[in-house]
Amino acid sequence: MTGMPRITGEDICNRLRSLGDPERARSAQRYFKTGPGQYGEGDLFVGLRVPEVRALAKEYRTLSLAGIVQLLHSPIHEARLLSLMILIGTYEQGDPFLQERIYNLYLRNTRFINNWDLVDVSAERIVGAHLSGGDRFPLHSLAESPLLWERRIAVIATAHFIRRGEFDETFRIAERLLGDSEDLIHKAVGWMLREIGKRDRPAEEVFLRAHYKTMPRTMLRYAIERFPEELRQRYLRGEI
Repeated sequence: MTGMPRITGEDICNRLRSLGDPERARSAQRYFKTGPGQYGEGDLFVGLRVPEVRALAKEYRTLSLAGIVQLLHSPIHEARLLSLMILIGTYEQGDPFLQERIYNLYLRNTRFINNWDLVDVSAERIVGAHLSGGDRFPLHSLAESPLLWERRIAVIATAHFIRRGEFDETFRIAERLLGDSEDLIHKAVGWMLREIGKRDRPAEEVFLRAHYKTMPRTMLRYAIERFPEELRQRYLRGEI
């Protein structure tokens, strides 16, 4: 892979700071729950829109893996988002050897993939894509992790399989996460169940009928969001 030896992660972080909008940064820090005791506690934003970060990812698409890791380790949220966007492009253009390196790098650095947008932009396209043709046991290890973000990676990664009409892995991960205490996991599982239902509602309903009375309410609401209103209300009232 061609590198950019004159550009470092710190150089890019300085540029992000110069391009940022302080008011947008303050708004993002509220939206992403960065206050004490919240899931994004201490996360730092400079105030860039996602389209702006995507444009920068194209500009820095040939950044070396070392530079990408520098960005991923930055305290700046948009730098971590940028690193993951570059990493996705590098993975998708890479040969199997490079893809294996990137997959392993990703799993070694999950503590920096530490907000829901960072997981959601990357888990399917790196972890899901990499495990698609082989052993998917790593997802179950992630689903058992004490780290919230690894559990979210486990379920969001299965979106890659859902898009290909493969639902069993999602159901297995969802079953493991039914008792999870975190709202962000309830939302993620419900979202993936809803994605299955958009393709095969009877398949989703088989799972729901077995679990809907005990699954977290938020998970259920997300899962049945696209159902006809009468059917949705019957699930919410426990009448199925």
